[in-house]
Amino acid sequence: MSAPQNPLENFPPPESFYAAPQASPPGPASRPPVEDPPFTGWDVLLLVGVTIGAMFIVGIGVVVAAHLIVLKSTPVADLARNTELVLVSQLLTYFVVFAAMFVVVENRAGAFWLPLQWNWPRNAFAFIVGGSVVYFVLIAIAQVLPIPKHLPIDRFFGNSREAFIMSVFAVTAAPLMEELFFRGFLYPVLARRLGVIFSIVLTSAAFAVLHGAQLKYSWAVLIIFLVGVALTTVRAVTKSVAASFLLHVGYNGTLSLLLFIATGGFRHLEKLNQ
Repeated sequence: MSAPQNPLENFPPPESFYAAPQASPPGPASRPPVEDPPFTGWDVLLLVGVTIGAMFIVGIGVVVAAHLIVLKSTPVADLARNTELVLVSQLLTYFVVFAAMFVVVENRAGAFWLPLQWNWPRNAFAFIVGGSVVYFVLIAIAQVLPIPKHLPIDRFFGNSREAFIMSVFAVTAAPLMEELFFRGFLYPVLARRLGVIFSIVLTSAAFAVLHGAQLKYSWAVLIIFLVGVALTTVRAVTKSVAASFLLHVGYNGTLSLLLFIATGGFRHLEKLNQ
C-alpha cells in the first residue's frame, strides 16, 4: 500500500511568491565619464611648463649657436628676430615637448598613441577636404570683420625661402603638436570634469589665445577660435585626434596652397600687401 501523497508537494515553495529584487537604474554617479584619459590636469600643466621652459632655453641656445658658429658677424639681437632661426627653435622645442608627452603617457598607460585616441579614420581624405571647407567658410566670415591688413605673422613671409619653410611647417609639425596637446591632452581632461560643450569652448579659447600674439589680438583671433571649435568638435564626435589632425592639415594646407598660387610660387610676396 503506497504512502499518502502530501497535498502541498505540488505547490511552489514560499520564496517563489516574492519577486526577485530588481536592480535600480544607474544614477548619474554611476555613469561613465565622457572621457577618461590616463593622465590628469597636473600632467597638462607640466607640459605647459615644459613648453615655456623649452621655448626659452632652446631659443637662447639656437641664437647663441648661430652667432658662435655660423653668423659670427651678425648681432645677437638681429639673430633673435631671424625668421628661420625662430622656426628652427620652434621645431626643436616641439621635439622636447613631444618627448615630455611620450614620457608622461608611457608612464601612465604603458603606451602612447592609443591612450591619446590617435585612431586613424578610414576616410582620411574626407577630413582633409573637410578642413578645406572649414577654411572657405571662415574666410568668408573674415571678410566682414575689421581685421588689420598687416599682422605680426606676416614676418614669416619675408622672402620665398621663409614662406616655403613656414608652409611646410604649417602642414606638418605645427598641426601635429597642436592637436596632440589641445585635442589629445587638454580636451579629454576638461571633458572628464566639465562635459563636452564647455570643454570644446575652453579648448578652442586656449587654442585661439596661443595664436593671439601672431594676430595682434585682432578679430582674426575669433576666426582661430572657430577653427578650434571645428577641430575639437571633430575630436569629440569621432573620438580621434588623428581625425582632428587631418582636418587641421586640410585647413592649413588650403591656406598655404592659396598663398602659393596668389604669389606665383612665393616669388611675388608683395602681392600679400595689396
